[in-house]
Amino acid sequence: METSNFEDKLNKYDLETYTLYTGFPSFAAAEQYATEQNGELVELGFKDGNDNPQFDTHAGLVEKKLHYHVEAGAEYKFIHSSDPGFKDYADELQKLKASLDKTGPEERYLASFEIENTEDPIIVIKNDHLESVTSRERSKYLKQANVYEIAVKIVKS
Repeated sequence: METSNFEDKLNKYDLETYTLYTGFPSFAAAEQYATEQNGELVELGFKDGNDNPQFDTHAGLVEKKLHYHVEAGAEYKFIHSSDPGFKDYADELQKLKASLDKTGPEERYLASFEIENTEDPIIVIKNDHLESVTSRERSKYLKQANVYEIAVKIVKS
């Protein structure tokens, strides 16, 4: 893993005695980073509608080996790009967009694929109907969502 380039893609919370890193693409990537940096895997919750991490094991991310989870009430479902089923939803969205768009299918697919990958897309479903597509980072501010992420805690020396 190219650490410096990899770190550029992570969110960094620099606190007094330690630094927290979030935004890992997978649980395995967080585990590897923790090992390489002599850090500790921790679970964080973002539950106040902004970007203030709190230590929180409610989602059981370590036990389930997950890197990201959202809870926003029974009527909402957040589907992350790494979740099973994301591709099916994304394919349906592409078909819907194609029916509304006059560009060629190759152009539509390639253009949106790049955008979705760079933003770490999340599909938001409300009562079994598509509500929106957002980024992983922006999901912290939506629908009074409780966002849980795996993090690596590195103690300052």
